[in-house]
Amino acid sequence: MAKDLARRIGYIYVDTGAMYRAVTLFAMREGLIHKDGTVDEKTLKNRLPEVSIHFEQNAETGKPFTFLNGQCVEKEIRGMEVSAHVSTIAAIPFVREKLVAEQQAMGKAKGLVMDGRDIGTAVFPDAEMKVFVTASAEIRAQRRYDELTAKGEKVDYNEILQNVQHRDYQDTHREVQPLRQAPDAHLLDNSHMTIEEQNQWLLTLYHKIAEE
Repeated sequence: MAKDLARRIGYIYVDTGAMYRAVTLFAMREGLIHKDGTVDEKTLKNRLPEVSIHFEQNAETGKPFTFLNGQCVEKEIRGMEVSAHVSTIAAIPFVREKLVAEQQAMGKAKGLVMDGRDIGTAVFPDAEMKVFVTASAEIRAQRRYDELTAKGEKVDYNEILQNVQHRDYQDTHREVQPLRQAPDAHLLDNSHMTIEEQNQWLLTLYHKIAEE
């Protein structure tokens, strides 16, 4: 829905979750995530300057694809293995510091729709429009399941549900910039809304705020 809003109003879209996923993929590829799920934080901190993330518009789909050190990693970062570790990586203070700084730099020119779990509280606490989107864990897991199976991947719904619930717990209980609704954010529970209904809700809110 954030992508669609950006397209409709001519703004740039940034998926901050993809940035954390890209760092997670880098750590996995470099053997910095151990079998027990712990992270070699010292080595990751030393090698973090090697990580370069940018987005490019896909000519066929019109959607932004994520690039890690010049390589398109859009498919890899959406897989279950990255999903299983991304909350751990995202909770590391020096990782958040680096990516939040990059996100804030992107937003200096405005005209931006940014999507992520701490945008309205940590990245842009003074944003002109904040929306806190939620839905039940079961519905989000089903959407993820449908998305992955549509891509031809074999996945288990219960595993996805457990991952969603685990990530929610980690993100709401981490010490640094936990997931929470900003006091001035507009709440949208889209559990039982169609895509068009939620898109229209967002567009209506945008026009209202823009006129004010």
